Amino acid sequence: MPKLAHFRAKHGVPEAARPDSPASILHVDMDAFFVSVELLARPELKGVAVIVGGQRDQRGVVTSASYQARKFGVHSAMPLRTAAKRCPHAVFLDSHPERYGQWSDRIAAILSRYSPVVEMASVDEAYLDLAGTERLHGPPLAAAHKLSREITSTTSLPCSIGVGTSRLIAKVASEQAKPHGLLWVAPGGEEAFLAPLPVRRIPGIGEVTEAALKVLGIATIAQLQAARLESLEENFGQWGVALYRKARGIDSYEFFVDAQAKSLSHNQTFGEDTNDREQLEATLSYLCQKASKRVRDAGLYAHTVTLTLRYADFRTISRGHTLAEPSDLDTVFLKAVGELFHRAWDGRAKLRLVGVEFSYFSAGPSGQLDLLDPGRREKLERLARATDRLRDKFGFSKLQFGGSLGHRERR
Repeated sequence: MPKLAHFRAKHGVPEAARPDSPASILHVDMDAFFVSVELLARPELKGVAVIVGGQRDQRGVVTSASYQARKFGVHSAMPLRTAAKRCPHAVFLDSHPERYGQWSDRIAAILSRYSPVVEMASVDEAYLDLAGTERLHGPPLAAAHKLSREITSTTSLPCSIGVGTSRLIAKVASEQAKPHGLLWVAPGGEEAFLAPLPVRRIPGIGEVTEAALKVLGIATIAQLQAARLESLEENFGQWGVALYRKARGIDSYEFFVDAQAKSLSHNQTFGEDTNDREQLEATLSYLCQKASKRVRDAGLYAHTVTLTLRYADFRTISRGHTLAEPSDLDTVFLKAVGELFHRAWDGRAKLRLVGVEFSYFSAGPSGQLDLLDPGRREKLERLARATDRLRDKFGFSKLQFGGSLGHRERR
């Protein structure tokens, strides 16, 4: 994985983008990513209404829908049963998060060849800053075209790209370019580009803000641009200042390079609430191993292990344990998660969701309190490295420790 960038808030008086500001920010958004990945394995479904997230009669929500299904009003986070009513002829497919993660890693590797500053905003979208890369890839627009062609030719996955002077402009542009398009917003043209769009197109504006703006007679971004800063601040506080910025395409964030995550987590929601101990323990083992591999891939060592349980009545509890020595080994994490689970669950209550999280990372073990025999630690480290190599080659689910085999079969 490449070294990634994150972002932090900017502060100060809002300033409009200067006409001579370089349009060097790219937003790369994979089109219907989960569906597109599934179609690699099911090419016969191309051009068909496809809904990913589970089966039509299951409890759960849509994670992605093809553009053919979206025409019927199906969208992400919609209950699967509602989606089935709106688009009864659709093909429903189960989700494969591991598969999506693998393709996301491949896309991130491609992006890292175009810029040293890449922010993976999610599994299917990223921002790049191409400033200073002209000698390698040419002007940003030409580089974006080249990048789009490389992603499609290398992965067979479609993407849309927006190019602008800010992350906000780039993101809105990529959305306008869908599907499988490229849109460049010239420096100085940000306000004109945004003006005719509805306010909901601005990232961060949801139903609540949209309704509040409508009360003020503001439905389009042009109308928001015409509003006085003092009026927006009076009605929305600091959010009003942010709205003033956003309406002009001004970012409230800047890039900075810091690849170390604050936490890594995985969880599993069951199709039906369960108190099957074997299933619960196997699922936790599987999730723990997935998180353990991500810790090793990042070159980190975790100090804290947290278990999350959500009951059938949606009551959620979390229980944490701080390790005596930061670790990246499955066996250490599995032991901690197992002990937390046996203390937190009474063996009878049905659970809706289980999850594990590792946090408080360091770049290596402190060496102050190593509870493992050096010889045993070396064997476990060799086993972990060998296992990771095989999983990278054949897929994560192809190689599991015994405790999680039951989870793989149920999946």
